[in-house]
Amino acid sequence: MQIQVPTTNGQLADRYGKYADHVDQTDGHPVVSFPFSIRDVPTSTRSLALTLIDHDSIPVCGFTWIHWTAANIDPHITTFPADASRQHSFEMIQGNNSNAGSLVGSTNPAVTRHYTGPTPPDQDHTYTLTVYALNTKLDLADGYWLNAFYHASAGHIIEQTSIDIVSRA
Repeated sequence: MQIQVPTTNGQLADRYGKYADHVDQTDGHPVVSFPFSIRDVPTSTRSLALTLIDHDSIPVCGFTWIHWTAANIDPHITTFPADASRQHSFEMIQGNNSNAGSLVGSTNPAVTRHYTGPTPPDQDHTYTLTVYALNTKLDLADGYWLNAFYHASAGHIIEQTSIDIVSRA
């Protein structure tokens, strides 16, 4: 599989992160997910899943920041338009991101259970989008945690691929 994400000068476009216009934010968080496409999904795939995480957040907050998780996506959906997290026309379940954790404590599902974009406070960060091809749909519900995804997907991942995306501070 291959993932393609359009960038501007090698970085994520401002609309999808820290410099998003006010209309593209909820509770001060950028919430319009970036467009991307997937190629060469294995033919035996029964569902797709994705994670978007920021390991560069570790020195800032002490842990990897989860920006988006989604699962049980039809494997024929290989083009994700901008704002697919909120405006999708296909079935998918979305898990909690790090805003839902007790350290941040947000309670708005529009922020905690959807994409929230990069807002690197200290320097440019690299965000890792991983797409998983699975041999089944997972027994997960909206608001699942990333560890639940890892447990549910164990033994069901046919293939996975990642792409690193830089967002400016």
